[in-house]
Amino acid sequence: MKETKAPTPHKRGKLGVLLPGMGAVATTLMTGVFLSRRGLASPTGSLTQQGTMNGKKGTAPTAVREAMDLTPLSDIVFGTWDIFPDSALDVAKNAGVLETRHLDVVADELSAVLPMKGVFWPHYVKRLNGTHIKSVTSKADAVEQLRRDIQRFKQENGLERAVAVWTGSTEVHTPLCEVHQSQQAFVRGLAESDPAITPSQIYAWACILEGVAFANGSPNNAVDFPAIVTLAHDQGVPIAGKDFKTGQTWMKTLLAPGLKARSLGVNGWFSTNILGNRDGEVLDDPESFRTKELSKLGVLESILDPNQFPELYGHMHHKVRIEYYPPRGDSKEGWDNIDLCGWLGYPMQIKVNFLCRDSILAAPIVLDVALLLDMASRLGFHGTQEWLGFYWKCPMTEVGAGAENDVFIQHGRLMSTMRSMSREPFASTTHADALIEQ
Repeated sequence: MKETKAPTPHKRGKLGVLLPGMGAVATTLMTGVFLSRRGLASPTGSLTQQGTMNGKKGTAPTAVREAMDLTPLSDIVFGTWDIFPDSALDVAKNAGVLETRHLDVVADELSAVLPMKGVFWPHYVKRLNGTHIKSVTSKADAVEQLRRDIQRFKQENGLERAVAVWTGSTEVHTPLCEVHQSQQAFVRGLAESDPAITPSQIYAWACILEGVAFANGSPNNAVDFPAIVTLAHDQGVPIAGKDFKTGQTWMKTLLAPGLKARSLGVNGWFSTNILGNRDGEVLDDPESFRTKELSKLGVLESILDPNQFPELYGHMHHKVRIEYYPPRGDSKEGWDNIDLCGWLGYPMQIKVNFLCRDSILAAPIVLDVALLLDMASRLGFHGTQEWLGFYWKCPMTEVGAGAENDVFIQHGRLMSTMRSMSREPFASTTHADALIEQ
């Protein structure tokens, strides 16, 4: 995790934010940043931009962006890869997330963001047919081409620092195997184009070799296998993931801790989503859905802990469904039915209908993770950053450690680490935070 904490190196110039996969999430993020730094919009939902830290006793709270030495929005430069050649403006228009009143104002900046050719094989994302892809002789060659892309991007923009956040599609479920167990095996697998090595792993490997911190916003096994974790430690690079916690799963991590706190039983939890954007289309493929399903299913079990509380949760039936429904676009809808068990075993129900916007919820997460990973890099942190678990459905941990999914505990750990990274001592945000720090 965070191995060392040296004095924060001075930020030199701008920060490159590399986004493999330029779809609705990436373009919504870019538009929001472009608007915010012109003073034309508010970055609502971003903890780094709108959160506060409690100061010493008797002092007013301080904005996170002022307390920490974070890169300002004005110093962010975006770079992307995608399997389609459209500009960020064209992608944003096609995605249908944002209205023209927002896109028109920053059309010049969005038009200037053109994706580099992506690394793509149809087997891994079967519902997409990429036309803007690299011609490679092997997966090792793909890594080298991506490394040259990173070097060129930094040189052309005069950058000394960059971070990467995967905003691409969910790949088909590809189990980890022997090729992922050591750096030597992975390098050999790249040379042999081993089918168990996925595109997201290739991007992550290339970024880490270039000293670029990498966060995984999808349920892909991009940076959670032994070979890449040891590489990240060896290269002194922080990594984090996986799968942005945005809609339905976020609601679960809010509700489940409350039910557990009241010692109420849960007999069943049925969840279904309807989603019509590119992510929904990709997840309409059963093999890609399986990757997402595994990420979603583990959350409740880790919070409610049926092994410790078998009477309350030992017989819980948890089911997750995602339905591709094109008319809904990016405005996904999550339905949850929770069958509870109360005093004397009497049944009760909770029903949740969350009408949310996928990219609107994800964009501020990408921004926060990028800025915090950059800060972690400058402090000498490397390897898996467990303290960023607040942002993920399936938080990565060091080998042998269990993941924490209670959003309130996650928030306390995040704020505690952020305070330790800040320029001056800060008091705990809440009593719960103080207990966590003890």
